[in-house]
Amino acid sequence: MTVLPTITSTDVLACQFSSWYPRFASNSIKSTVIRPLSVEFVEYLNADGVIVPEGSGLEDTSVRDYFEEPDDEEEEEDTAQRYAFPELDQQIRKAIEEYGAVFPKLNFSSPRDASWILPPSSPLKCTSPADVYLLVKSSDFISHDLSYESVFDGCTEPESSRPLYNLELVLRKWYSFDRGRECRCFVRNDVLLGISQRDMNYYEFWNDPPTQRTIVRTVVRLWETVIKPKWGSSKNYSFDVLLTRDLSRAHIVDFNPYASRTDPLLFTYDELWEIHEAGDDGNLPVIKTIDSRAHPAANTNAPANQHNMVPGRDIDEFAQVWQQEVKSGLHDD
Repeated sequence: MTVLPTITSTDVLACQFSSWYPRFASNSIKSTVIRPLSVEFVEYLNADGVIVPEGSGLEDTSVRDYFEEPDDEEEEEDTAQRYAFPELDQQIRKAIEEYGAVFPKLNFSSPRDASWILPPSSPLKCTSPADVYLLVKSSDFISHDLSYESVFDGCTEPESSRPLYNLELVLRKWYSFDRGRECRCFVRNDVLLGISQRDMNYYEFWNDPPTQRTIVRTVVRLWETVIKPKWGSSKNYSFDVLLTRDLSRAHIVDFNPYASRTDPLLFTYDELWEIHEAGDDGNLPVIKTIDSRAHPAANTNAPANQHNMVPGRDIDEFAQVWQQEVKSGLHDD
């Protein structure tokens, strides 16, 4: 065995949403999976610029309030590609009607890096197809899911033997929750090795020993009674959970391959390997937290989407550039 296990396309696809959600729906957030997606919509996702599809309800989205209507004199000749997805619009509206509001993701990735484009009081909250399209089109994170090469990067078997990969749009019921109650858990060779606080901010409750023991008990119980018996795929994976307010239960948020592409957060994969090799099952899982505001991994005031920014631009400049792109899309519509 090595620090990182070998990974196959089967291991990767076990972690895509439509693969695991049917088994764990009762322990997860209510969600709707839309697949297959049309070739035209995939082309739209891969296209440059932020263009709002016709008929998607831009007039119903709060994002429109951030942009001025173009003056007639500013109108340019319509040379850009137009998009319209009436069937997909209908499916999205049906999910919104059922859930009240949704937040989107693709097979593996969510557009958290683009959450700033919607009102800060309700990040990622989508109440129209236009909201959904703007989020996924403005995200760098979801680009991973658009590339066959990225999805299967590091897989050991020949490409010719890999299963088909079809893009999917996932609409999850939106509700406001405290990201401080999220954690990522790591399983190697069917052993739950570690639990890491996911939000890189300091929280007092994460560092209270009795509270830590409660969190460990809750995660271990979920893993032993729900996840482990139903998983049935690779013995190496990670999973994200959201703890309830009283920390007595947890909802499954996502699964990820046990691979370098998955952020180990407060661990390193070398540390997890050492924990595994020590074989001290009586002290597992190990829990890691941001134990002070001075912790080297603790967030400062940097925005979550900082990696999106061109060096030398502040948030206002970046927002202005983005607004120009959307206004260009409005001109085209």
